[in-house]
Amino acid sequence: MLDVAVIEDSAAAEATLDPIRMRLLAALAEPASATALGQRFGLPRQKVNYHLRTLEQHGLIELDEERRKGNVVERIMRATAATYVISPAALAALRPDPRRSPDRLSAAWLLSLAGRLVEDIGALLTGAAREQRTLSTFALDGEVRFASAADRAAFAEELSSAALALVSKYHHEDAAHGRTFRLVVAVHPSTTSRADREAGRPADPDARERE
Repeated sequence: MLDVAVIEDSAAAEATLDPIRMRLLAALAEPASATALGQRFGLPRQKVNYHLRTLEQHGLIELDEERRKGNVVERIMRATAATYVISPAALAALRPDPRRSPDRLSAAWLLSLAGRLVEDIGALLTGAAREQRTLSTFALDGEVRFASAADRAAFAEELSSAALALVSKYHHEDAAHGRTFRLVVAVHPSTTSRADREAGRPADPDARERE
């Protein structure tokens, strides 16, 4: 079982968005039969089997084992991944394109970059799993509390300068055996800061000024 699988096919994405299939898929993190799932969720076995066939058709679940009970062979199914992410690629022409509005201060552009990141990493992860190799990535995640909007702007400028300096230092355009990596740096208001919640502060302090 994969830790995370990226759904790139629109039909597979649609299959996961059905409320019943979503519950079944989550439950199949542990192997189970249609009968057991029907009893758990109060659904007829035939209905469960219908949804399981759809999930199996799209590669979201797979056969774990078969058990014979009398004259009946019971299929034990399991999810192919512990978690799933739907790639913007599943939206085809509707997926966001960062090239449409390259404004580094735009939340829409940041979201487009995040969408491209999911799409790119999803495709790379699928290929790496198919070839049974590891994928070289690196990420940072953290929080910083700014005392003022001016500090936040200064931080953004210093961060940009530091990133550009590192790129200039390590980028080798003509490296014969080099491999190109994409660098994405993002800063956005936190929605999960406990200190903000306890103090009753909004996630974006500037929101009041814009109202």
